[in-house]
Amino acid sequence: MQNSVVPPDEVARRTVRKSDWVPCKAAFIDCRTPGSDLKDNYSFIGPGVSQSADQFVNLREPHGFNLGAAGMPNGVTNSLHLHFTAEVFINFGGDYQLRWGADGGQGEYRSVDGDVISVPTWIFRGFTNVGDDEGILLTVLGRDDTGGIIWGPSVLREAAGHGLRLTADNRLIDTVRGDELPEGVALITPISQEEIDELDVFSVEQFRTRVTHTADRTWTREPFLCSRLPGGGAELSLVIGYGLSENRRAVPRLHEPHGFSVAWLRATPGEGVLRHRHDETQVLTAKEGRWAVRLNSGAEEQVVELGRLDSLSVPAGAWRSVTLLEGEGELLVVTAGDGRVALEWAPEVVAAARGAGRVIDPNGYVAPAAVLGTATEDD
Repeated sequence: MQNSVVPPDEVARRTVRKSDWVPCKAAFIDCRTPGSDLKDNYSFIGPGVSQSADQFVNLREPHGFNLGAAGMPNGVTNSLHLHFTAEVFINFGGDYQLRWGADGGQGEYRSVDGDVISVPTWIFRGFTNVGDDEGILLTVLGRDDTGGIIWGPSVLREAAGHGLRLTADNRLIDTVRGDELPEGVALITPISQEEIDELDVFSVEQFRTRVTHTADRTWTREPFLCSRLPGGGAELSLVIGYGLSENRRAVPRLHEPHGFSVAWLRATPGEGVLRHRHDETQVLTAKEGRWAVRLNSGAEEQVVELGRLDSLSVPAGAWRSVTLLEGEGELLVVTAGDGRVALEWAPEVVAAARGAGRVIDPNGYVAPAAVLGTATEDD
């Protein structure tokens, strides 16, 4: 694996704090529709599916996924729309009523703090903030090119009444503001009823299997080679994909390929994950507690502290460690790719783990050193 040293200016550029969020109120074609006109759209990693040239993006380079958020006051609705790639909501403290189906009538789910919801591709979905405050729904979208979105026919018709059109290449045209319809560029027309009838149908029971509520999390107490070492005692809960886990018994709630994995990391102060690296891009977002992420090693070490809703994009190949500094810590970990991620541990971690009787077996899982030593002797 090629060592990737992250210089200080790059560390700063890849750190996206909550205070760095820049809202766009005209990101989508429903931005003038009553009930949907007070939405804030945020794009931290990649542009997502925003249809506005005014959308601010904190970090544009491809990660294999897009990360953003929806900020919505009480009563505001995100209109029915359809995605081609994975869309995952992570509820950071709001109370949302989700609905799905072309008319929103197939089913509903009430989402609360801590939920991770993987909405199936190729179905219409929308949601309304029914809580007392704004709340935040983080959104992870699969792939670098999401292919845009398809709006429900009624959404397009109502938007047209407010002077808004959408081009086939996903550009929002605002004729009220003075935009001219481009020559030679097709405009999006509503999806036909025949095509709607061919879309997948999900029952409430089926949809619920794609939700990981706080009570649904399964925590692995020793997920890593470093788990028995001082400072390496974080626990891991797999939600989507196998991701980073080195525990052969750990199973994610969702196996279906998304283009990324999602997991929760939790720790007590002073504990975390010791120094390691891997070949995938990764974004860490603090939900609870204050965390320290140390990048590089030796004289080149850089330390980033993350508080609630702060994120750090860690490039592939960079050495990193994570430690909870204070509070009850929960860290959201989004890692590019669908497969298991092979971790390379720092030499001092490997040596200390072996001293504690733990090694990595040929399949990439933590195993008793004594057992592997016996197998080697038998060979």
